Amino acid sequence: MKKTINSSKISKFFIYFFLVAAAAFFLLPIFLLLNTSLKSYSDVSLATMWKLPNSIGFDSFKQAWFGSIEGGYRGLRENFINSLWLAGPAAILSAFIGSINGYIFSKWKFRGSNVLFALLLFGMFIPYQSILIPLVQSLQWLSHFTSPIIALINSIKLPGILSSIPAWLAQFVPAYGTIGGLILVHVIYGIPIATLVFKNYYTEIPTDLVEAGMMDGAGILGIYRHILFPISVPGFVVVLIWQFTSIWNDFLFGVIITPNPRIQPVTVALNNLAGSYIVEWNVQMAGSLVAAVPTVLIFIFLSRYFLRGLIAGSLKG
Repeated sequence: MKKTINSSKISKFFIYFFLVAAAAFFLLPIFLLLNTSLKSYSDVSLATMWKLPNSIGFDSFKQAWFGSIEGGYRGLRENFINSLWLAGPAAILSAFIGSINGYIFSKWKFRGSNVLFALLLFGMFIPYQSILIPLVQSLQWLSHFTSPIIALINSIKLPGILSSIPAWLAQFVPAYGTIGGLILVHVIYGIPIATLVFKNYYTEIPTDLVEAGMMDGAGILGIYRHILFPISVPGFVVVLIWQFTSIWNDFLFGVIITPNPRIQPVTVALNNLAGSYIVEWNVQMAGSLVAAVPTVLIFIFLSRYFLRGLIAGSLKG
């Protein structure tokens, strides 16, 4: 009996030791980011990379946020807000469209629905790099139709502090070089995974609920609105968290579709957070931490809801 207890304690000790060592190993880059960001530029070097700062300062965070005229680089403030306006609407739209698709594919079978669903999922496996040229061409073609709308919005004159609102609204019109164009791209590329999640989620819901709604006179959209949508919270949590973090961390689409630095998301602006002649690594590290804040907060406070959504059947197939 004592041998069993002792062996159990020893195995637990090694398990926890391994987990702590693994956690410490994966947290080393975070430590390096934070350690370097708290140093002054003169204290940053490869020789003192792991050494703690002589004095803690937050000037690098200020420079990363507001920029530096002397250093010749823009801050991340404007681009950080761009990413919020990009990731939020794109995640919500792709989740909503995916829920409608999942509902139709799971509860309203029609001829060719399985083939159409397979073709839709095929979009998940197409490398982004292979479609960049036709993607840009499509957005430029779309710009021929939306540019008059952008010009009309920009022509609106508002007094005082409201004068910048038309230019801000114009950036949400889908076109090449606008936030609206980026939103459109991310919504389209988010639909396959969102559809898969919601189809599998709705498959777990008894069809009797749909039949009961039909007997009460509800149509296709009525059943979705009054029966399935209210119980879809776990599925929406999974898709929204997944989509928001994926869109926030995207670099490729941002750098290709938005060449204007004032329109670019924060990940692209972070790449440009350098002067013409020197790179202030403390500012770069501070900017990286600032850019990572939203996704880190999401997983700290919402990861349990994400796991609940998975357990509730969101990724069952």
